[in-house]
Amino acid sequence: MNSSILHTKKLCKTFSNSGTQQHVIKNLDLEIYKGDFTVIMGSSGSGKTTLLYALSGMDKPTLGKVYFGEEDISAYSNDELAVFRRNHCGFVFQSIHLLESMNVFDNVMTGALVLQKNSPELIRKVEELLIKVGITKEMWGKYPNQLSGGECQRVGIVRAVINDPQILFADEPTGSLNSASGRDVMDIFTQLHSNGQSIVMVTHDVRTAMRGNRVIFISDGAVVGEYKMPLYSKDDMTSRKDGLQNFLDRMGW
Repeated sequence: MNSSILHTKKLCKTFSNSGTQQHVIKNLDLEIYKGDFTVIMGSSGSGKTTLLYALSGMDKPTLGKVYFGEEDISAYSNDELAVFRRNHCGFVFQSIHLLESMNVFDNVMTGALVLQKNSPELIRKVEELLIKVGITKEMWGKYPNQLSGGECQRVGIVRAVINDPQILFADEPTGSLNSASGRDVMDIFTQLHSNGQSIVMVTHDVRTAMRGNRVIFISDGAVVGEYKMPLYSKDDMTSRKDGLQNFLDRMGW
C-alpha cells in the first residue's frame, strides 16, 4: 500500500445557523494515500465538500486534527495555511476562476510565478502543459470569455498543476460541463493519475467517479463505506460502472 499523504483524527466541523449548531463532519478518521485517485461521494448535504476544504487547508476544523505527513496543519494560522496550500496543493473547482483580464498564457503564468521566477524553463513548461491538454498555441492569447467551458477548465487544470503539487484537490470539476467536455477533462485527470499525481476529488457523477481507484462514501458527516477499483481502463468500463453502482446502491445513494 502507498504511504499516507494526508490523514485526519476525530475531525469535526460545526456551523452555527441562527443559533442552531449544525454538525457537518463528525469524528471522522480518514487516510489519503500517496498516488491514489481518491473520490469522495455522498448525497447532497452529506459533508463531502466541507471535508475537501478541511483536508486541503481551505477551512479549519472545529475539533480534531488534519495531518499532512507528520505536520498538524489544523494547528496552522491562516497565513501558514496559505503558504501550505501554495507550496503543496493544486485546486480545480466547478467554477473555474480564471482571471478575465488575463489571457490563457498569463493565467497559467500567474499561478507559476507565485513560486517560480519568470525563466525560459518555466515558460517552456507552461507551453508543454498547455499543448498536452489540447490548448493550442493559437489559443494562448485568448481570454476566458473567448473559450468554451471545457477549454477554460483545461486551462484551470494546467494552472493547478504548474507548480507540481503533491496533492491535487478537485470539487465537481465536470459539474458545469457538457458530457463531451467532461470526458476530455477527466481524460486529463486520468493521465495525471497515471503519472503518479495524488488526487482527491468530490463528485456526484458516477462516470466521473469511475476514474478513481478509491471511492469514499460519506453520510451525515461520517465515512460509511469504501470501494476500491483497479487503475482506470477503457476496456473494463462496463464492469467498473456496474461494480461502483452496486456499491452506491448499498450505500443508499
